[in-house]
Amino acid sequence: MKAVVAAPPKVILLDIEGTTTPVSFVHKVLFPYARKALPGLIERRANDPVVQEALAETRRLAPGVEPIHQLMAWMDADAKVAPLKALQGLAWAEGYAEGTLMATVFPDVPAALRDWKQAGFMLAVYSSGSAAAQRLIYGHTTSGDLTSLFSAFLDLEMGGKKEAGSYRNILATQGWKPGTVLFVSDVIAELDAADAAGLLTCQMVRAEDGTVPGDVHPVAHNMTDVATLFALPDPAVTGS
Repeated sequence: MKAVVAAPPKVILLDIEGTTTPVSFVHKVLFPYARKALPGLIERRANDPVVQEALAETRRLAPGVEPIHQLMAWMDADAKVAPLKALQGLAWAEGYAEGTLMATVFPDVPAALRDWKQAGFMLAVYSSGSAAAQRLIYGHTTSGDLTSLFSAFLDLEMGGKKEAGSYRNILATQGWKPGTVLFVSDVIAELDAADAAGLLTCQMVRAEDGTVPGDVHPVAHNMTDVATLFALPDPAVTGS
């Protein structure tokens, strides 16, 4: 595999689902847990400002529809909407706190993150899940708490992941220069948007997830491939 850059990026911006975490964990563990937990959570925490705000926003987006029904419909459609993500985050927080949930990451991920962090690269997350939910995932993995490795957790407050403007927002808010930031995701439309904003891009194609590779962005099958393509430290070599 041939490197596509002469010098490595300074920032590595990572998607979660399909990139560092199996799609099956999100769809077969997290989503079913939230679906089961949400009705009771909404009732128990009716006075919680986060719950109240999320329900109000759900009513605004879907007037005339019972909020819980709309939330379930959004989950069925894997919709990237803020009120759903906020409530899912609350449900998952309870699950992690109780020890019911434990996040799975691909085995190549922890060593790569630690190596890159130790070598001085800045690591960040950009996901449609809320920043709080992102911290929960990385804070409760089968490989331990990985949150300290990341400098930023970015969510839909930046905008939709398939919109170039969202990546421009990220660059502006974080003070990053576009050509120094590498975005790694399994979704081609997200990579297209990042590329339009001037970021370096890499498509993660995990065999376990059945991801279909495109022909525009560099393709990696694991973090070792990312390291090779973008002149980063290779955990397979360093032995982290």
